[in-house]
Parts: sequence; structure tokens; C-alpha cells
Amino acid sequence: MARNCIIVESPSKAKTIKKYLGDDYHILATVGHIRDLPKKELGIDTKNNFEPKYTALPGKKDVIMSLKKAVKEAENVYIATDPDREGEAIAWHLTQLLKLDETKINRIAFHEITKTAVQEAVNNPEKINIELVNAQQARRVLDRLVGFELSPLLWKKIKPSLSAGRVQSVAVRLIVEREEEIEAFESQSAFKVTAIFTLPDGSELNAELSKRYKTEEEVEKFLQSCIGANFHIAGIKKKNAKKNAPAPFTTSTLQQEAGRKLRFSVSQTMMLAQRLYEAGNITYMRTDSLNLSGMALGMIKDQIVEMFGESYSHLRKFKTKAKGAQEAHEAIRPTDMKVLEAGDNKNLKSLYKLIWQRSMASQMSAADIERTTVQVINDKNSEKLEAKGEVVTFPGFLAVYKTGDDESKLLPPMKEGEVLLLNEMDATEKFTQPPARYSEPMLVKKMEELGIGRPSTYAPTISTVQKRDYVVKENREGKDRDYRQFTLVNGEISRKVKKEKANAVKSKLFPTDIGRVVNKFLVTYFDDVINYNFTAHIEQDFDEIAAGKIEWHAMIKEFYTPFHAKIEETKEKSEVFKGERLLGVDPDTGLNVYVKIGRFGPMIQMGETKSEEKPRFASLQDDQRLDTIDLKAALSLLSFPKTVGNYEDEPMVVAFGRFGPYVKHKSKFYALAKTETPAEIGPERAIELIEEGRETARKRLIHNFEKEKIQVLNGRYGPYIKYDGKNFKMPKGTEAEKLDAAACLEIIKNTKPSVSKRKTKKK
Repeated sequence: MARNCIIVESPSKAKTIKKYLGDDYHILATVGHIRDLPKKELGIDTKNNFEPKYTALPGKKDVIMSLKKAVKEAENVYIATDPDREGEAIAWHLTQLLKLDETKINRIAFHEITKTAVQEAVNNPEKINIELVNAQQARRVLDRLVGFELSPLLWKKIKPSLSAGRVQSVAVRLIVEREEEIEAFESQSAFKVTAIFTLPDGSELNAELSKRYKTEEEVEKFLQSCIGANFHIAGIKKKNAKKNAPAPFTTSTLQQEAGRKLRFSVSQTMMLAQRLYEAGNITYMRTDSLNLSGMALGMIKDQIVEMFGESYSHLRKFKTKAKGAQEAHEAIRPTDMKVLEAGDNKNLKSLYKLIWQRSMASQMSAADIERTTVQVINDKNSEKLEAKGEVVTFPGFLAVYKTGDDESKLLPPMKEGEVLLLNEMDATEKFTQPPARYSEPMLVKKMEELGIGRPSTYAPTISTVQKRDYVVKENREGKDRDYRQFTLVNGEISRKVKKEKANAVKSKLFPTDIGRVVNKFLVTYFDDVINYNFTAHIEQDFDEIAAGKIEWHAMIKEFYTPFHAKIEETKEKSEVFKGERLLGVDPDTGLNVYVKIGRFGPMIQMGETKSEEKPRFASLQDDQRLDTIDLKAALSLLSFPKTVGNYEDEPMVVAFGRFGPYVKHKSKFYALAKTETPAEIGPERAIELIEEGRETARKRLIHNFEKEKIQVLNGRYGPYIKYDGKNFKMPKGTEAEKLDAAACLEIIKNTKPSVSKRKTKKK
């Protein structure tokens, strides 16, 4: 047995460290957290100074036994969990759970997993920083208190199975309030005038009028005045400018740029960055520091000079501006700048390349840009058109890193006084745009600006609000919109009405109906708890605890006493909160029709809950919203299920189901096409759907061993066996057509059933 035992969180981190240390070190992984508050109870003694009751996590029994055996036999124990508050807390939990002798405990931390950093940490162990542990304990305890007290209130007042979180609820509020801004936005239109001219040498020049016209009359008047006008270049202004290099990556800016450039979600970016860190390729990925070590600055400079020359190098030290930036970490950078590629798949390589480029750019010279503005006038009116362009005269950092608007916009050669020939002039109606919906990275940016959350909490917060179905990330096609365009060509003005897609979005965050109702309830009764400034203030309190300036139990008490009183008051005084809205009266029955949140989500209700006659219900569909659905659409939903005819002496019933609309016939279900609605389905189309479904089923079935209740089926990913409600993958090389019942039973015996990944539709 090795004399020294090192404990880390992940097997991949253990594997990397093992490369740098000899056989004298036994390296084990906790595989994540090892101890936490119990899942099904509060686990905090609110009457005894908020003492937490921690328990070992389920499924960690074997890991704990291995750790106990290893530390018992080792002379020295090193705990090498991540270098932040969460890592410090895991280290402390390990000492408590394993009952480690304090003389044996050596806390080591490194911001990069390289040979030098690992050996230096082992040679200079420290003690666990209890202030950092307490800051993490305070966060965990406070979040548990909020969740455990608010969630049952939501069950009682809105619907079962809801949950609330301190930071998550604030993130939902941001998204709901942005959606409300968009809904309240009134778009205004104006006409933008552009022109295409030909220069004497035959090249083209595109110019634009700086002013906008509000009415058709103004547009026509201006275009009329340009008929027969003589245009020429009145002035050319050139201005030199510099574009400064961006700072190296923090967690937030990495998430934003990986989202913008690589289309990665926030959680995907963090998962990939974690893998690069654990493989020793980059420094620690949870940081709000812009600092780069002296060694890193030297390494980056050497690489810049080698690749581009001395003139491209420019030493910079960036100052961290994030509210409450914690721990003296470095920014995210490669551990070795000479390594130009890292990672064993495309996504890892892309993220590493982005980090390498940004690190290089941060220490490179500014780009020199020449900006040119050309003024075009005519002899028939006083309006001026402008053409703008720019050219990069020295690329500097742009040689490795583009920030999104760095493409040179070249203008053709020209000189003052040159006469221009007007080819075409367009006046196109343009509409003001509503505020942009948040993407995941832009939500992180907003949270950082407000001081809500920290580098370790951004990704989990955004994942949680989506898992709870308070927020969905979606593409939406937008709606057709008419716009007007006037065109002047060859002395004649034409007018056309064209169509465009308005407000189409891709991968943006939308609040669900349940998210809106929960937010409205929390804003109504707990505005002080999900207030942006208050949430940022709590984060600052955690920072103060980490700095040893305030005591964590006292901070929790100060929060919890008024919070708990508010919970009790709201239980008694608040009404049931369903987001209910009266849509109108059903003309056939005279019953009121409502839209509201029900036990299973947003729904329509016809009739009164407390009446003798039982109300009728219908669930809203994916494209319908609590706030916008009208009486006509509600009555249409209530008209289903509907029998549309008989086929083979059995009724064909059209209805809405858990996974969308369908036709039911002889106890089998046939889904409608995505482009169809139930109201369109008549008897002929219903029969078509049934026959199409049967044909698909025939093609799907390879064997049906009725006696053994086994089916061999063609699936999305190839043939598989279905038995006793479970699916079994076939071994590679198996010829499905040649299987008999005995061979199927043998495969079932030796194969674990596949886990279904099918998800229910979100409301």
C-alpha cells in the first residue's frame, strides 16, 4: 500500500494526477459530492442555531468504504478537491465523514493540473480554510430553507410538485419580465433610404440616408426630388482608430462566447471545460478573475513573438470588475501555450481553440483601423447620403481572434467631386425591434451584472429552471408581416408590398405558463426574497463569511426569522393562485369558460368547481398560452374527444393526448402530422392515418413470437428485442431476421434492458 493517499472528485482528474506522481501515491476519487443534507427532510435544526444534519449520499457506500480503507493505511492524506468554496466544503465533508486525524490532513489545491503545479501543491500542503467552508455551508443551508418552506406553499396555492429556489426564482423573474416587456412593446415603423451608385471607373458604391421618413408622402416627395438629380462625392473623411484586445476568459465570458461562436449551451460549455481542466489542458474553469500569473504572461508572450513577431506583443493586466469577485484565481487559459490543439473530440477541440485564441489575444497589440466616411449630395435637394467603410491597417490581436464585427468593410477607390450615376434608390419600411429575449449566455451576463450568483452557480441555475419547466429554450418561427418598399429606377417610382418573417428567434428562453404563475405568486407575496438587489446582497454576505468578517449562523438567522414569519402569514392570508381568467360564456350551455393552472398544467375549465354538475376540462396545447388563448380556441379544445366516423365497425375518435393530438381506433393510437390540427380531421383522413400507422407497424415488425411474448422490431437506431415491456439491444453482428425465440431469450438473459429517454411534453 502506498504511503500517501490523495483524494480528488473525479476519476479523470485522478488519472491526470497519477501521471505526475510516483507509486508512493494512491489516488482515489469521490466521484462528485460525498455528503449533503438529506433529500426528503429539511435536515436543519432551526431551533438549534441552524445546525445542518449531513448524511452520506445514496449510492456512495462502496466509495466511502474504499476511502476509509485507504486513509487508514496511509501515512499522509492529501485532499485535492477543486480550488473554490465548493471544493473546500467537499474537503471538509471528507474529513468529517472519514473521521480523519487532523495531523494527517493535508489540503492541497491547484488551479491547473500540471506536473509543476501538482508537485508544488504536494510539497506545500495547507489546512482547510474553514471560512470558505462556512460560506458554502451558509449558501447550502439558506437555499434549503427557502426551497423547503416555499415549495409546499406553492403546492397548496398553485399546484402539486412545484418547487422554488432562491437564485432560480430570480432567474425566472428576469425571463418573465423580459417577456412582459416584449408583449407590451409597440413597434413603430419608418422608411430607410438606400442607394446604389456607379463610379466613373464602373465600381459600385452603396450609400444610405441618415434620416428616416415616417410617412409614404415624405418618401415619395424625396424620391420625386431625386428624379433627374446629379449626384457627386462632396467629401471623404478618414479617421484612424484602435480596437483594443479583449480580456482573457472568466466563467461568464467563456459561456457567452462559446454560446455565440460555437452554439454551446451554458451547461455544455462547463462540462467540456471541466474535461479540459481535468485532463490538464486548461486552468480551473470556475473563476471570475481576469488575473494571469507572471509565468502565464511570459508563456503567452513567447508564443506571440514566435508566431507573429515582437510588434504583435503587448503586455496587459486586466482588472476584475465582477461584483463580489472571489478567490485569487487566474483567468481561464491553456496550461501550455505551445499546445495548439487539445481534446479527443470536435467539441473539446473547438472549446480549447477558443480559450487558446482568447488568451493569446489578451496579450496582443491593438488593431489599427482606418475608418472612411463618404458624403454624397445632389443638385435637387439638401439631403446627404453617406457610405461608410473601414479597413484594418494592422491586425494586432485580430490575427488570432475575431470578436464578431471585425470584418473589413472596403470602399472602392474614389475622390472628391467625382460624379456618380444613380442605379437604384430604395425606401424600405423598417420596424423597431422589441427587447431581445435572453439566450442562456446572455442570461448569465445579466445575472453577473446584477451580482446574482457566482461562477459555480450560473450553469446549475439555468439548467434547474428548465428542468422544473418554468422556462423552455425554443426556436420560434415568427409571424408574416407586410412591409412597404418604394423603388426609384430610371426616373420612375414603383411601390410594392412585400412579406417578411417578424420576430423569429433561435435558442431563446421563454417562460412557461406555470413559470409565469409561480413568478406572479412570488412577486406578489415574496418580492423582498426574489428582489434583484436583495439577492445580490445575500451573495455579498456569503463573500463576507468567506473573508471571515461575519458569522454564518447569525447571517442565516437574520434572513430566516422574517422569511419564516412571511411564510406563515402567506399560508393563512393568501388566496389559491391559479392564474385564473374568465374567457366568456359557452353559447350552447350558458356555462362560464375559464383558463387556469390545473393539477397537470395549464387547462380550460367549463363550469364551476363547486357546482353540482361536474365541470369539463381540456389541456392547453404546446402553442397555446394562458394569457393569450381566447374563448373560440378554448371551446374548440373542449369539443374533443370527438367521434368522426366508424371504420371496420369501430368508432374513430380524434382527441388530444399527452404527446399531442391523435386518432384512436380499436384501442390503438395514430398520431396526427405536425402540420395538422384535430379540427381538420374528417373520416377520410382518419382512415388514412390508421392505414399509414398499420403500414409503419408492419415494416417495424421483424418477428412476433406470440407464445414467448417476444417481438423483434426495427427501431430508430436499428433492430431490438421487446419483452415484458422492456427493450433489449442486440449484440453487434446479430442478424435480426435469423433470430428464433430461443436466441432472443438468450440475449434477454445476458443483456440489461435499455433505459427509456422519452420525455413528456412541457406545458
